[in-house]
Amino acid sequence: MTNVIVAFPKIEDAKGIRNLLMKYGFDVSGVCTSGARTLALAYELGSCVIVCGYQLTDMIYEELWESMPDHTKMLLLTGKDLWSDCAEKGILFLPMPFKARDLIETMNMIEAQILAGRRKRRNGPRVRDSAEEEIIRQAKNILRERNRMNEQEAHRYLQKCSMENGADLAETARMVLSIFQDT
Repeated sequence: MTNVIVAFPKIEDAKGIRNLLMKYGFDVSGVCTSGARTLALAYELGSCVIVCGYQLTDMIYEELWESMPDHTKMLLLTGKDLWSDCAEKGILFLPMPFKARDLIETMNMIEAQILAGRRKRRNGPRVRDSAEEEIIRQAKNILRERNRMNEQEAHRYLQKCSMENGADLAETARMVLSIFQDT
């Protein structure tokens, strides 16, 4: 379960959001009215979601966003006039007024993103063995010779085909080798 911090300038608003989130099973670790306290708690928790309004008692959401620790997400509850600013910065937002269902669905989506990021960081990048590297090298050489590509273009072509087919790079290279060796 992802830790949640609720931060609004009015404690009553923050407690109302906290109660709603807790009712639907979210772990609200803190309720804050200031950006400084929110940041202190966020650094203490590590990975978390900060649900906040446009302005806190000591800073606005942008200052909070710029100071947040890595692997922390922000959900800004604000009017529609700030949507373009939020989207450009990668801040998630929900227009005020909102329905409880919209908040819960958005929080579920954020939690799924955080869990996927944790899994990805835990598993790390896949390391290829020397046989796979050799297959990729051979496929690139064939693409370079037959299609007059340079090394970078051949690699990008393999990557693109790999992503389109949902296969890893070595498997795509095997397909290229099998196609061109038959001709």
